[in-house]
Amino acid sequence: MPKIIVAMSSRIAESELIINDRGAIYHLDIRPEELADTIITVGDPGRVALISQHFDSIEFKNEHREFVSHTGYIGTKRITVLSSGIGPDNIDIVMNELDALANIDFETREIKPQLKSLHIVRIGTSGSLQADIPVDSFVAGTHGLGLDNVMSFYRHESNEHENELLNAFMSHTSLDNHLSPYISMAGSSLLKNFVDGYHQGITVTCPGFFGPQGRVLRLGLTYPSLVDQLTTFSYGPYRISNFEMETSAIYGLGKLLGHQCLSVNAIIANRISKTFTKNAAQTMDRLITKSLEILSQI
Repeated sequence: MPKIIVAMSSRIAESELIINDRGAIYHLDIRPEELADTIITVGDPGRVALISQHFDSIEFKNEHREFVSHTGYIGTKRITVLSSGIGPDNIDIVMNELDALANIDFETREIKPQLKSLHIVRIGTSGSLQADIPVDSFVAGTHGLGLDNVMSFYRHESNEHENELLNAFMSHTSLDNHLSPYISMAGSSLLKNFVDGYHQGITVTCPGFFGPQGRVLRLGLTYPSLVDQLTTFSYGPYRISNFEMETSAIYGLGKLLGHQCLSVNAIIANRISKTFTKNAAQTMDRLITKSLEILSQI
């Protein structure tokens, strides 16, 4: 588990760790006992109930702003499903507060001596960047490559493999002249279970839906060739399969905090063939069902 660097004072101040009147962490409105060790994150609050309807029982339901959570069981497997809202800035809140729930004593406001590693799986929607990954298929991200700036605010180091991939990517795109891309690997203990029925590849995370993903409406773009550059990148067996708006922050923060993280996405658009799914709800339901079957057995 990575070494976590904390301030010299062992007690975390009220302004830094905000706990509400019912003893729940501020944004997520979850108490430590209401959180399972296996967590599914979804962007859309409405998707929480779509997942928890597959639970055999539900213990807790909480809601605050865009953060809706249900904790329950599939058989003996306890799972929390939580909506994150859209974007890496929301993921910064979600990942830090999930870790606080698992690894900080809310009574003493001190980090627990024994740290817990959570399993955190994003189930979302995404756009394919390869012609052979069609709409209505599924992708499990081997890596999260961030074009956002969340990890710029944290001290982090890439391993040799991640550095090689990142250097090859920056050489191919020259985006490092303007942005500070970063890359983190998926949790290997989770990824190995999501092989059959899932394409695998690098998932790129963008800090927006339109310009950051190369869409043109009325505004000109700084990087008009971005989609082509992402599609044509490869390094050894690795290529960029898809992009969305959350994965890299989940992987990057999860790695620093010692959690196993994975992002699985339903492909609802293919940016190469310019196609869009005719039934996103059905595709998402298939992804939810398949992924829950796997998670309930891990």
